[in-house]
Amino acid sequence: MARYFVTGATGFLGGALVRRLRAAGHDVVALVRHPGKAGPLTALGVTLAEGDITDRTTMTGPMAGADGVFHCAAWYQLGVRDKSMAYAANVEGTRNVLEAMRQTGVPKGVYTSTLAVFSDTRGRLVDETYHQSGPFISEYDRTKWLAHYEVAVPMIRRGLPLVITQPGVIYGPGDHSAVHDAWAGLLAGRLSMVPEQTAYCWAHADDVAEAHVLAMEKGRVGESYIVAGPRHTFVEAVEMAARIAGVPPPRRRVSPRVLRAVAAVLRPIDRVVPLGGQLSPEYLGAIAGTTYIGDNAKARRELGYAPRPLEEGLVDTLAWEKAELARRR
Repeated sequence: MARYFVTGATGFLGGALVRRLRAAGHDVVALVRHPGKAGPLTALGVTLAEGDITDRTTMTGPMAGADGVFHCAAWYQLGVRDKSMAYAANVEGTRNVLEAMRQTGVPKGVYTSTLAVFSDTRGRLVDETYHQSGPFISEYDRTKWLAHYEVAVPMIRRGLPLVITQPGVIYGPGDHSAVHDAWAGLLAGRLSMVPEQTAYCWAHADDVAEAHVLAMEKGRVGESYIVAGPRHTFVEAVEMAARIAGVPPPRRRVSPRVLRAVAAVLRPIDRVVPLGGQLSPEYLGAIAGTTYIGDNAKARRELGYAPRPLEEGLVDTLAWEKAELARRR
């Protein structure tokens, strides 16, 4: 059995990864900012190390002697006024984790990048060789691009034994992202409209967690692997969820042209009075017919990655969402 150091263990993907590692009998050291709030990790037998990725000195001690590092922690928000933590966490935080890994001599690491470094692929199904340099739809896209290409890749070239994973949309029980908001809104009858043409690659959190383990065990150092799931438009995903849940799907669909026009009208207002959330120009731009889609053939071939179909993964996801809805009521 191995000893792994994990960042982002209190998050959605990181939590799924830690559960998988512990189920396999591995020792896990998790970097957490507030150990008193990490009860679920303690219950799993995870060793908690108080610290933060923005402070490299808090990581070198707990990381020393690890057989591998999983860097999953990241900042992800759309439409917020204060974006200062995006660069601090996604770029400098990644630099700190990887420098600590180099300093402590950890033999292998897995860094969670994202399909978002490719930004809007405009309908193209791209692979790991695809590259673009902007413009970026969101601050998340921009800072993850910087972390990928200006931090991780250069350090690999200088000899860091790192593998990069690139998930797309991650869904599943326990999610509290905008994807969860869509499922919850659908079940409650509040999801009145969906964007046309917007498409993602949808992967269940447990499958993405398994892909990270496979990347650690089988991934070639220096390589990137798209570990996204099957491709579906947002309309297809919502209609599929409605069939499974037995609820009516939203009837209204909004075109990318309309969403971009609304974003343009709201942009000057947002500069004066921050709108936030789903009314923010950044959020509207991110769903205006954008496609974040990538080919996972390399991960299937080299790692044995096998993500489940979206329809299968939505069954336990929607069951959890229904239970959450009943609890809140």
